[in-house]
Amino acid sequence: MRLRTLLKALPFFTIQGDGNPNISNLANHHKKVGYGDLFICIKGLDIDSHTLVKEAEENGAVAVISEKPLDAVNIPVVVVPDTKRAMAILADYFYGQPSHQLLLVGVTGTNGKTTTTHLIENIFSCYGKKTGSIGTLHIKMGEELEPSQNTTPDSLTLQQTFKRFIDKDINAAVMEVSSHALDQGRVNGCDYNIAVFTNLSQDHLDYHETMEEYRSAKSLLFAGLGNIYSKKSPKYAVINLDDPNAHYFIRSTAAHVFTYGLSSEAHFHARDLVLTAGGSSFTLVTPFGEKSVSTKLAGKFNVYNALAAITTAYAAGIPLEKSIEYLQEIQGVRGRFETVGEGQNFSVIVDYAHTPDGLQNVLQTIRSISTGNIFVVVGCGGDRDKLKRPIMAKIACQYGDYAIFTSDNPRTENPSSILTDMEAGVVGDKYELIEDRKEAIHQALRKAGKGDVVLIAGKGHETYQIIGNNILEFDDSAVARQILKEL
Repeated sequence: MRLRTLLKALPFFTIQGDGNPNISNLANHHKKVGYGDLFICIKGLDIDSHTLVKEAEENGAVAVISEKPLDAVNIPVVVVPDTKRAMAILADYFYGQPSHQLLLVGVTGTNGKTTTTHLIENIFSCYGKKTGSIGTLHIKMGEELEPSQNTTPDSLTLQQTFKRFIDKDINAAVMEVSSHALDQGRVNGCDYNIAVFTNLSQDHLDYHETMEEYRSAKSLLFAGLGNIYSKKSPKYAVINLDDPNAHYFIRSTAAHVFTYGLSSEAHFHARDLVLTAGGSSFTLVTPFGEKSVSTKLAGKFNVYNALAAITTAYAAGIPLEKSIEYLQEIQGVRGRFETVGEGQNFSVIVDYAHTPDGLQNVLQTIRSISTGNIFVVVGCGGDRDKLKRPIMAKIACQYGDYAIFTSDNPRTENPSSILTDMEAGVVGDKYELIEDRKEAIHQALRKAGKGDVVLIAGKGHETYQIIGNNILEFDDSAVARQILKEL
């Protein structure tokens, strides 16, 4: 595609220099530029790639998108007010609007995004759709898995991924949509058919500053569904009615709304819950009758995830009986209430719970199925929301019998300062501080006896720990398994 043909997607711009080169691809990282590429300059938190245009040109860039005129550049420079916004528009246009060719589902919320996405993708796949997914764990294309750098990639990576989905004949995609991505416009250009809201609780206040701003960012997914009612491509909002913010999100969208929850007012709600260590069962009540549901996913929070998945599948045109049939065979997600066993006489659970609400939900589930003591290993990330640290510690001691506060991803903060912040939330002697995470896990496993439960919370699926500017190998499940073998 010629540069000036591509630029027809933008409402206005100025061009520094002459020429109308053929554009072979788009790139926003100077090291990923190939010959014939259009290089898009982005101002990041650490690097402003406006300073790297010469390197991009040397690597083969034939034109640049910039927020200002550039000196000593021998290729056309297209100056726009906002390169991130322009990137989303250009990527959507250049790759042929691939999201318009997919049944696209976006899942947002503080907790439950990964599991809900996993359940929806599995139901779609079992029903015969060729599926893709994008999220915290990985990017999945059919049976192929790739590591993901962010829960929600930038707009260029997203459109490139959607184009790859189309090239592989994938016709349905499910993705996690973070509040950061919504606030930063990473999903601009994505044509969602269904938007799902799981819940809202305290998280990311280091970025959003207030819960109102956090909630507002989440609502952008629902506002983005548009204002028209199309029979060809109807839009649906699937919303957890039990969350106190439900009506805020309902008001945020003009799309058709389906609600779910335990409240009898929800369109799809659960009644007669039976929760066990091996899973859950309930009666699903819908406007179209009642169905019995059983899953291998433990905990009330997973009932919500299952309800979200069933409701979304219905909005996508999948019969309830089929969704329920597929759901009962789906296993859990790595790092989400994952059990670790090496023949010990107590239970070990690894979970990603890294928010107050998430930790409370997991511990309440454990308390409901356990008769022994509950040991909690938990930390809080550095350079992130400090306000939740004492709250997390308080919850660990309130619902657990003994807590060990330790490092999570301290990043550039002093780990001992993070533990001091956590310690401010508790009184008494039901806890101890062990900065080294491996030693903290070892101590908890050593203390546990017959019938007890050890919860290792906060990192879940992560296979690394960020200390300073170093990314070190660390996997809670693997570490726990190794220690259990030694014990």
